[in-house]
Amino acid sequence: MSQPNSCLELLRRMVAIDSINQQISKRLFPESELAEMLEAVAEGWSLRTRRMPVDDQGGYALLITHERDPRAPWLLFESHLDTVGVEGMTIDPFELRNVDGRLTGRGACDTKGSGAAMLWALHHYAASNAPGINVALLYSIDEETDKAGIEGFCRRHLDGLGWRPAGAIVGEPTLLFPVVAHCGVVRWTVRTHGLACHSSDPTRGRSAIRSMMRVIETLENDYIAHLSAHHPLTGPARCSINMIVGGSAENIIPDRCDIRVDRRVAPGEDPHEVLPEIESLLDHLARRESEITYSLHDTFVDPPLAPLDDALFYRGVQRVLAEMGLPTELSGVGYGSDGSTLGLYGIPVVLLGPGDIAQAHSVDEWLDASQLELAVAVYGRLMRCKAEEIA
Repeated sequence: MSQPNSCLELLRRMVAIDSINQQISKRLFPESELAEMLEAVAEGWSLRTRRMPVDDQGGYALLITHERDPRAPWLLFESHLDTVGVEGMTIDPFELRNVDGRLTGRGACDTKGSGAAMLWALHHYAASNAPGINVALLYSIDEETDKAGIEGFCRRHLDGLGWRPAGAIVGEPTLLFPVVAHCGVVRWTVRTHGLACHSSDPTRGRSAIRSMMRVIETLENDYIAHLSAHHPLTGPARCSINMIVGGSAENIIPDRCDIRVDRRVAPGEDPHEVLPEIESLLDHLARRESEITYSLHDTFVDPPLAPLDDALFYRGVQRVLAEMGLPTELSGVGYGSDGSTLGLYGIPVVLLGPGDIAQAHSVDEWLDASQLELAVAVYGRLMRCKAEEIA
């Protein structure tokens, strides 16, 4: 395979590879082909690569490193390889096209654009004699659903690297604004249980849909309406009921109904306190109305990213952005990222990447071509930081 001759060509190759998340595509380790391509490109540039198994089934993250000086600190760059699905897209999802300065394709914005810019910047940094720090680039998997990639990397490999990141730059579409806080999320299914019978005599059964109506009313009025947690960078905590499925046929009283709930957890909240509060609320409802029985399933918990009170790493990133005439104010966002897992392991994190989150996951996903070029410059300048600027 020939080496890409530009960051744009690298991004084109990345977008051309279908890496739709496993939970969506139902394909085992859909990121593997993309990881293998990036591995070959990095090795062609004499960069060191390591496959980092994140589970016992064969899934792995790809770590690319360049050690400049054994005494210098390490800066970790991270970008995820998986994307959301392509159903309903109005563009060719796997062909990167430049349409009036917009680079279109699934993942171009979230987050293959940042992944391409990071590797291209590392390629030029490693080939130069410019002074700087040690750099690691991690391509993780499964960020869009279960975050198995970054969690497996941190749990299995972080302590055995032989070095500890002084900080991490997580590639998410932030328009290259520095983001240091984001919400976490708790998701779960509430299932109500009924008794099926023929609809010619509904009194012989018990409708799970009718019970679910009361559950939804209780969640909306007694929980969602009273959320009060707030963080100055991310805004208020939020919760919404976003999916509902119930019944098996139009002439059968339904014995089951499911809803899927999404709870955005503000920094400072404990995500592990959410479900006990929900259970307490629904237990109280079930005691009042004896026909209601429920259960909780398919829970997913992802912590928020909380900003540090005082981080030299933040100031180093701000200094680089100021030199380049870019915004330096530290901000927060409502969506999640792999950054919160790194933060749990004590690593200062800044989300910093090309593109606008408004274009991520969209039917015509795109990335401004000028943002891609600027990201290469920003990442390259961060790699040339002096040790005392970040650690």
